[in-house]
Amino acid sequence: MKRFKKKEHLTEKEKVEERREEVLARGRKFKYPLQYAKHRLIFITIIIVILAFAAAVGLGYVALYKFGYTNDMLYRLTNAIPVPVAKIDDELVRYSDYLMIYRSTITPIEQQQGQFGNDANSDTMRAYYKRAALTEAEDYSYALKLARGLDLFVSDNMVNNAIAEHRKAGGIERSEESFNQILNDSFNLSLNEYRRMVYLSLIKVEVSKAIDQPAEQALADVQSRLAASNYDLVKVANELADSDKIIYEETGGLVDHLNVDGGRASAAMNLQVGEVSEPFVSTNGDGYYIIKLIAKTDSEVSYASIKIPFTEFAARVSKVRADGKVTEYIELSEESAEQ
Repeated sequence: MKRFKKKEHLTEKEKVEERREEVLARGRKFKYPLQYAKHRLIFITIIIVILAFAAAVGLGYVALYKFGYTNDMLYRLTNAIPVPVAKIDDELVRYSDYLMIYRSTITPIEQQQGQFGNDANSDTMRAYYKRAALTEAEDYSYALKLARGLDLFVSDNMVNNAIAEHRKAGGIERSEESFNQILNDSFNLSLNEYRRMVYLSLIKVEVSKAIDQPAEQALADVQSRLAASNYDLVKVANELADSDKIIYEETGGLVDHLNVDGGRASAAMNLQVGEVSEPFVSTNGDGYYIIKLIAKTDSEVSYASIKIPFTEFAARVSKVRADGKVTEYIELSEESAEQ
């Protein structure tokens, strides 16, 4: 009786506290089992995610390095995750660069000749273009390494200017939208991917110019001879006929000023008859040109040209390959596809 009596004399605050404790005591019976289940669920989820990721990595590895697939999904994957396809002189070669070059090369070919099938000839063609793409990607990566050592760079403005010139190809000023459509339809490239290709090509040009002392010396020799001969390209070409340092060419008649010739026809269009240009780098970056305008109309030109090719970069790459400093992580045909 005393116990119940004592309870009757509890204050309201004490009664509330007592009730609260009773409720909490009942809740504790469910709290710890639920916490255990929750932790177990999180643990299982983490395990599943890890296993799924490992499976995806494994499948991606097999698809890329074992079978060498080149489809869109794997290409996007290599863009998101910069995995290597090879190594040249300790410089990693991006798998995405290799696939970008391969896909942009094979797309216009298939548009003109039809989709490659599963026959032996198609397999040979695919193997050839894969070999060419990987060789080109390795060359670009080697150029990137040399550029860092020489403190060379290509700015966004340089890339923008080059693309602006490409948009005018054929004498037509294309809008950005139409140019992007051409890139996508004709080369299977986005504008960002095309920017990457332009960037790589410009880096290679800058490196080629910087390291090619023989070309610089040959250019100085040609300029000196031209000045002494009243800018007679034929005479200078004859003087250097036994040299492998220059290449002399004539159009042999009028050609369109938009002719695909390393930029010579376009440069000639800006000259007067008999005038000789300043040296300039070819649009494909393989050497210097000096041209002399022979004749022109409103849309055609005839010219003579002396080319001083770049050779040092190719010589260095060849030595790196000969020294066994190229490691490739995929198996491709050994058939030469070097440019």
